[in-house]
Amino acid sequence: MSLSTTVNVFAGNPLDRLSARRGDSAFIAELLVRPESLFLPVWNGQIFVETVDANVRLAYVSSADARPFQGDGEHLLFLGMWKETAVFAVDVEGAANPAVSILSDLGEFKDLRGLGTLLSASEAAIAATAKGVFEWKRRHPYCAMCGARSRAAEAGWKRVCPACKAEHFPRTDPVVIMLPVVGERCLMGRQAAWPQGMWSALAGFLEPGETIEEACARELEEEAGLVATRVHYHSNQPWPFPNSLMIGLIAEVEDGEARPDETELEAVRWFTRDEAAALMRGELPGAFCPPPLAIAHQLLKSWASGDV
Repeated sequence: MSLSTTVNVFAGNPLDRLSARRGDSAFIAELLVRPESLFLPVWNGQIFVETVDANVRLAYVSSADARPFQGDGEHLLFLGMWKETAVFAVDVEGAANPAVSILSDLGEFKDLRGLGTLLSASEAAIAATAKGVFEWKRRHPYCAMCGARSRAAEAGWKRVCPACKAEHFPRTDPVVIMLPVVGERCLMGRQAAWPQGMWSALAGFLEPGETIEEACARELEEEAGLVATRVHYHSNQPWPFPNSLMIGLIAEVEDGEARPDETELEAVRWFTRDEAAALMRGELPGAFCPPPLAIAHQLLKSWASGDV
């Protein structure tokens, strides 16, 4: 059962994470040798998938197939249980693509951005969880307290420093992403690095000591010179590129001249509801918006349709 009226791509993981049992080494060891346990390979952030009858789905392998990559637990992640079946992810490291050697004929590795709307909603969420934790592990191999190399613990959900005993947990960086609106107009921006013609919602990281609303107001003023008067929560989205939680907002702002900061944004543009709807249909000449994969698309869709 969904707890929100809007469930974005990468949300809705159906697995029972059994977080209270991750530290039970005997329990995890027993799950690892069950013949029915499933293992999802992840190689350099790419997800192992297969295509069956034109449908793309996650390609799980057996414990025997996953064993060459497990090591001493550094490359394993217990994702949870699907009913009575344990589901793990295994981090396959190295320059050579194992899909053309050890895992040949079992599937192929593909980038999760392209897979997001091809996989079922539940499988996209499972893949995002695996990618997010492995990205954290890859970026934090050393203890932040003393600099010693840390070790995996609790089935991949914690790292422990053998030198100073500090414990480190996966981090999620909160990001506010907002669509500023005045009456029948919304504002979108574009970065210089984006494809020509692409417009999207404004966004920025939440800073220490800020509320969500305060971060939204600050980012709007910094990036576009706009003053927020009211902030409405829309929905949120796990975003494993690498480890963010996108907090989607509709921000009412004072009517005034918008200006890009020319650091984050090279340009800003107002769109009417009709223009926003045409933008989403791909019918606005010279302009397009992010695909349905992104929460920015869902913010624009809700506003253009009059839902918010």
